Amino acid sequence: MAKKKILITGATGFIGERLTQRLLQEGNEVRALCRSPKKARTLLPQETCIIEGDLDKAEALEKAMEGCEEVYHLAAYAKVWDKDPQAFYRVNVEGAERVARAALTCGVRRVVFTSTAGVLGPSPDGKAVDESQTPVVLSTEYERTKAEAERVMQRYVEQGLDVVIVNPTRVFGPGQLNESNAVTKLIALYRKGKFRFYPGSGHQSGNYVYVEDVVRGHLLAMEKGRKGERYILGGHNVSYRELFDKVAEVLGKRYAMIPLPLPLMMTVARFEQWKADTWGRPPLITPPFVRKYHYDWRVSIEKAQKELGYEITPLETAIAETLRWLEAAV
Repeated sequence: MAKKKILITGATGFIGERLTQRLLQEGNEVRALCRSPKKARTLLPQETCIIEGDLDKAEALEKAMEGCEEVYHLAAYAKVWDKDPQAFYRVNVEGAERVARAALTCGVRRVVFTSTAGVLGPSPDGKAVDESQTPVVLSTEYERTKAEAERVMQRYVEQGLDVVIVNPTRVFGPGQLNESNAVTKLIALYRKGKFRFYPGSGHQSGNYVYVEDVVRGHLLAMEKGRKGERYILGGHNVSYRELFDKVAEVLGKRYAMIPLPLPLMMTVARFEQWKADTWGRPPLITPPFVRKYHYDWRVSIEKAQKELGYEITPLETAIAETLRWLEAAV
């Protein structure tokens, strides 16, 4: 396989770090655009070409893309809250536009843009949604700005840029225990007996996907995806109860879980929001996130399976590998 020059934005993130490792293992020359080269050097393999820069600098993006065949745009602002709501727009929308413009200018062969399955909205009547669903109302600033970023990318597709969009669901597995890896953080807490609550009844469904499957999905999207299309990179549709029942089964240790009424969660969330707005302290949870627990979030991965050859790891295997990593790392 011929060696390719590839740029990754968001290489120091949960998915980006694993994707960088995989691309290097395949013998590619990988460039990582990073705000903090010092942080990048502690996270990324030594052979990564680290380029200092940010999404707000068009010149830095063009310089980083010079000579690159492929670009993976994973960098995003995915926090629960920010005292400046425009931060989401600046990074997720304006950043995506600069990446697309630079890719068009530099003659990049293809861009894979990482969005989120959250832009598809909840599943009506518990039925799995597919890539065609486009809800009118979205819950959070992150989802709203990622949906707008997808529209930006589609405008550049109309100008001739080859873009494929991927929409990961709730990603978990070995890697940084940050906001993008929240499910693994909960598994780590459960392992120690410190996470003992279900949101609501615990019967609301979500889709949980192993990080290595998402990495492979990115590679398949670059190789086989159709220009201008989106592909859900999902895993297993299960409820909170089913997920943690499986964690308990694999762990060989079961803790009693307590349903936490959603009205109580909303009261806490509103208080957290008030504290954040008053004193600028990041909230533990916000009202938009509590509202999400009223719905099922089931997805179909049929399109990715048929068109990309996308496959998923059995849930039990993914949880077992995650627990083994936690045992060694935490």
